[in-house]
Parts: sequence; C-alpha cells; structure tokens
Amino acid sequence: MIERSGESIEGSFPDDDFAHPPTFGYLDGLVSDPAVTDIAVTGQGDVWIDRGAGMEEVPLRPGFTCPRAVRDFAVQLCAQLGRRLDDARPMADASSREGIRVHAVLAPLVPEGAAISIRLPNRNPPGLEELVAGGLCPASWLFILRALVVNRATILVTGGTGAGKTTLLRALLGMCPQEQRLVVVEEVRELGRIAGHRNLVSLAARESNIEGAGGVGLVDLVKATLRMRPDRIILGECRGEEIADLLRAFNSGHRGGMATLHADNVERVPARLAALGLLAGLEPRALAALAQGAFDVVIHLERTGGHRHIAQIGRLTTTVDGRLLGEAVCTWPGRGAATYGTAWSKFARRWGIVTSASANAA
Repeated sequence: MIERSGESIEGSFPDDDFAHPPTFGYLDGLVSDPAVTDIAVTGQGDVWIDRGAGMEEVPLRPGFTCPRAVRDFAVQLCAQLGRRLDDARPMADASSREGIRVHAVLAPLVPEGAAISIRLPNRNPPGLEELVAGGLCPASWLFILRALVVNRATILVTGGTGAGKTTLLRALLGMCPQEQRLVVVEEVRELGRIAGHRNLVSLAARESNIEGAGGVGLVDLVKATLRMRPDRIILGECRGEEIADLLRAFNSGHRGGMATLHADNVERVPARLAALGLLAGLEPRALAALAQGAFDVVIHLERTGGHRHIAQIGRLTTTVDGRLLGEAVCTWPGRGAATYGTAWSKFARRWGIVTSASANAA
C-alpha cells in the first residue's frame, strides 16, 4: 500500500506501464521538482536527492517509518511499471513512458527493506543548441555535431553513470529529419519521446513471466529492427551480447545509427567492446573488424561536479595486426581552448567539417 496525501492506494496495478502514470507516494513532490535528477531511498527510509551538485539528504514528513514500508513501496512501485519484485525476483529495473527509470533491490540482497534508485529525465529536454550554450562543448563544436548527424555518421556516445549520455543522444536524435524512421531499442525506456519526431518506433525488453516464458531481450529486439525499415537504429545502451547483432547491422548499410556505452575515455572503448563481444562469442579480432567499420565517431562525456561536458571526440581504428584502438581527434577539459590531434584534418575532411582548427591543421 502506498500512502499519498492522506490516501491509501491499494489493489493490483496494470502490467502495461503505459496505462497510467506511476504514483510515487511520499516522493511525488521530489519527482515533480524539475531541479531533481536522481532520488535514492535507503533501506531505513532515508531519502537522498541530486539537484545537479551531488547527493543531499532531504527529510520527508511524513516519510517511510520502517524498512518494511520501504520494501512495500518498492514492490508496488515496480508493479505499477509492469515489473515483478518479490522474494523470487529481488531485483528489478523498470521505467515509465516518460522515461522515469526505477531500480530496486530487496533484502536480503541489501541489509534490510529495499534500496531504491530513481533517475528522472529532463522535463523539457534541451536541444543541441541549448546544451552547447550551457557548456556542453566549445561553441565551434556545435557545427561538428550537426555535421555528424546530417552526414549520417554512426555515433557511439560514451561516459560514466550520470555523465549525460542519454541527454546528448536525445538531442542528437532531435536533429534527424522527420522523414527518417528511427527505431530505438532499450532495456528499459529512458529516451522517451523525441521532440517533434513522429516517425519513431520505441522497443523495450520484456521480462519473462512467473513460468519463465514470454521474455524478449535486447538480442531479439536488435534483430527485429532490421525488419522494420529503419533509417537509423538506436541502441540505448550496449550491455551484452546484443553488441554482435548491432555491429552486424551497422556494417550492412544501416548508417547513421547511435548507441551509448559505459567507458572511461575513448582509448578504453576497445577494451569495453571486446569484453561485450566475448559475451556474444566474438573473438577480439572479429570484434575489432566489425567495430572499426560500424562506428564512425566516439563522443566521450565527463561529469565534474554538476558540469557535464564533451571531453573527447574520437574514432576507432585497427592496427596492422588487427587490434582495435581508440584515438581522440580532439579534446576539451571543460573550459578554455580545445586541443586538436594529428588525425583531426583527415577526420574533418571525412565529415565535411570546416572550422578554424581545420584550416590551421591543413
């Protein structure tokens, strides 16, 4: 039972996460606060939020009175979003149509109650121009990002948790022409709708039922995209063996796709891809050949405090002996001037990019 404004909400919840917007009970005020990006609830019922400058504890009156109340809240919140959470399945990922993402873990995987993490999307997702004006990258890089989208480069967006990968991905997709058909695949929905783009199919993985049947994973969804007449295939996050089918799709004429990946920097991307490739049975050399042909550019994001910025723009290449390498063609520390590497001129010519840096390098 979830209490809200003196009311009790009881009974079963729909399996379809699109049927009704979820109810967050005590957390409703925080969820509706446009400044809040993350909410975390501990097993004891303590609530922490992130307004963009790190986590801070907030007192709730009324609030969660005991670990059991936190557990019950987590179970019913996930049920509203069509995800099972109980003793038999004590961990769940769920999301709403709007892109609110909920992750919950029950005791005994945590000491008591439940650990709940809620990621909130921007209520008014910024466009690319707005992000650049807010310090995402040097102003001159706006033309670079536009050129990559217009010329249908296949883009891999990398970074750590909370670095802004989904925000940038959504902004890049917002620049795609209306007539281009976008097919998006996610484990749980985070991208939500792309502003102004109606020619879009959003696919999300589905868990198996209590009998273990009916599950649809990312591998099946990525394969399905090829039968849906896509102009651009988008994978919300590369997580496992689905990487093999994605790379094959990007190597078979489906240009202009996009994906995200957790990685420390452009140079570390090959190791991350190789690890995922092994899950799909791809040997490193085979993975290297596919990845080098699949991704035209890597855009790496970093977060320092509350400031998210593009730290590197790079590419993937292979050595003579077939090893995959990640190479930054330009870097930016978050302020001051950007630095352009020796590969910048070739990269700029390939994507029709003309900047002062291109002219100087030429």
